[in-house]
Amino acid sequence: MELDLQCYSVRTDLAVESKEMINSLEPAPIPGVVEDISQEDGIKITRLDVQNEAASQKIGRVVGHYVTLEVPELRKGDTGLQEHVATVFAREFEQFMQHIGLGPHASVLIVGLGNWNVTPDSLGPLVVENVMVTRHYFELMPDRVAPGYRQISAVAPGVLGVTGIESSEIVQGIVERTRPDAIVAIDALASRSLERVNTTIQIADIGIHPGSGIGNKRRGLTKDILGIPCIAIGVPTVCYASTIVNNAIEMMKNHFGSDSKQTGQIMGMLNEISEHDRLALVKEVLEPLGHDLIVTPKEIDEFIEDIANIVASGLNAALHEAVDPGNVGAYTH
Repeated sequence: MELDLQCYSVRTDLAVESKEMINSLEPAPIPGVVEDISQEDGIKITRLDVQNEAASQKIGRVVGHYVTLEVPELRKGDTGLQEHVATVFAREFEQFMQHIGLGPHASVLIVGLGNWNVTPDSLGPLVVENVMVTRHYFELMPDRVAPGYRQISAVAPGVLGVTGIESSEIVQGIVERTRPDAIVAIDALASRSLERVNTTIQIADIGIHPGSGIGNKRRGLTKDILGIPCIAIGVPTVCYASTIVNNAIEMMKNHFGSDSKQTGQIMGMLNEISEHDRLALVKEVLEPLGHDLIVTPKEIDEFIEDIANIVASGLNAALHEAVDPGNVGAYTH
């Protein structure tokens, strides 16, 4: 059976979820998709390689390398856990750079995508506010730069509706003038799982399309367009109402299944159809009514600050050898 991911194109930006959707129908290994999963002190790390076009078509993800960190306990606001996640993220990001061939002296432009004025979409600008930028020191006083630092510049180009200019056009102009060796783009994503909202970080070497999390697929920041490697860092901050309804139905099914033998009578047809078909049904009911809303948790203000600090701290430690990865939290402000 072939799963048509077209109807899910705006439901998830996470490679692990795309693979899960396929495996829910076809549990067998997917040719051309290599997955490695490890656990570390409450952090689930999934390294996923989509190796060819056939695999890409199968799971609906671009050929490339994906690393996903899932930390369900992040929502509790544990400062110690946040620092540990930042350290693990720094290590994974450093290994990721080595994987795509970026050395310790490669200059990097960090691009914070999103809208300052919309809290769930402000991840990119918040990260830019907290990263350690050094390019001006290398330009103005190179003899005074200590060993262990690299050239880092950063920009938050805003969104098309505010600037009237595509983010990729702004970034392309900056790349042509400043000539960095690579781009790191940070953006908010959409998830099909409530548990992953604000608790998951994805790193990918495929670049990024601003607005893709809410279905606005426009000109992207990719190696093909900009001519240099583009690493995407994303955190799901929203999900769709249809996803929430579908998850609620699944939880009801599991609850009645454990407490009653009458699950079939209670749930009716919803107990028999697959998750894929059930989600399609929910979407079919909600969308004509205009109720397939984009939803974010009410605590998003606190969540977005915490996850932005984790990403910024991890980037500071990964990009600058002189920054102690065991004390990354000290370098945000």
